[in-house]
Amino acid sequence: MIHGHHRVVPSSRCATDAPPGAPPACADRLREHRRFTWSVRDGGDCAELVTEFLSDNGLPVRDLRRTADQPHPYGQLRVCGAALYVSAAAGAHLLGAPPGPPSPVPAVPDVVAVVYTHGPRHAEPPVPRPRRGGLHLTDRRPSWTPARHALAVGEARAAIARGDVYQVNLVGHERAAYSGDPRPALRRVATLRGARYGGILTGPGWALATASPETLVEVRDGRVLTRPIKGTRPATAAGRAELLGSAKERAEHVMIVDLERNDLAMLPGTGPVTVEELYAVRRWCDLWQAESTVSAPLVDKVSLADLLRAVAPGGSVTGAPKRSAVEHIARLEPVGRGVSMGALGWVGTGHLDLGLSIRTVAVDATAVHVWAGGGITWSSDPWAEVAEAAAKAAPIWAALGSSTRG
Repeated sequence: MIHGHHRVVPSSRCATDAPPGAPPACADRLREHRRFTWSVRDGGDCAELVTEFLSDNGLPVRDLRRTADQPHPYGQLRVCGAALYVSAAAGAHLLGAPPGPPSPVPAVPDVVAVVYTHGPRHAEPPVPRPRRGGLHLTDRRPSWTPARHALAVGEARAAIARGDVYQVNLVGHERAAYSGDPRPALRRVATLRGARYGGILTGPGWALATASPETLVEVRDGRVLTRPIKGTRPATAAGRAELLGSAKERAEHVMIVDLERNDLAMLPGTGPVTVEELYAVRRWCDLWQAESTVSAPLVDKVSLADLLRAVAPGGSVTGAPKRSAVEHIARLEPVGRGVSMGALGWVGTGHLDLGLSIRTVAVDATAVHVWAGGGITWSSDPWAEVAEAAAKAAPIWAALGSSTRG
């Protein structure tokens, strides 16, 4: 038994909004069975703790080469799978790096795993302070001004000039007070165009919704892969041409691809790492983004704990070298990354699929929280980086029902 101060909670609540990555055929039949939570302050090895929890609840996470096509028998239950969330702070903890400033959403634990069985759909999921009427946002406040964001980009460039790091991803946060029922707005976020991991996860006093397009790590049919995204332009013909022709964006992208190649190569039990696709341009909402696919076969036993230690926190939202980048992030960002820039997805009986929690919002009892940022290299223009972060956040705020500051 692995020791720690995590909590494991039995539950009979039924999910009506599918968690990210859940099988579409099961979405309206998922019933929460048990829940695991862990926070950085609890101590212990969160990767091993959550692996133990999922293994104890019938999921084959000790050896991810194992596959099954149907819900897994577990006593008298048939486990469909589990939602898994791992925060950026938990990823830094696994890396042995500083976790950064406190999260602005402390109600959300740093690791959440929810095991689901199948059952009838009969209840709404809990959300903070259920209310009547549509969501109304007021008093939008960024955690840093555009000028302070631009200054942080300059500080990151100075660190690159000193040789401390090659690339640093900087993320800003904005919050807004709200009234009304947040559930319809969260569903709009989860269904934004290009949301490969669109879904909702809830807990006591909090909810999160993601429109993430980016794969942190997927294991399927004996192969592990990641799909890093780096490089953004408006979704116009001119924007696509500019993204394809940008030497700066391509160099930044290739740095992260190399980092992800190294992450997979460090996994015990993997064979040769291959870049299956390099710098493909795909659309998310009104933006073009550059994406690559990096993969390796699983030739020996690999556990979920091994996987989390190798890939978390994600390279495309930290930088290179990863440890140094995370240390600079902890120094430069004004608030914690909360539910953003972590891992969020599904652990099934036959596959695992975790997205990066970019384009992700959180709701607590009083506020809605949104994060956005981008990768900084020596050739980054500070004000262009500020504009890029705003462009990434704009579709999220529009889905929530607000596009202007109060």
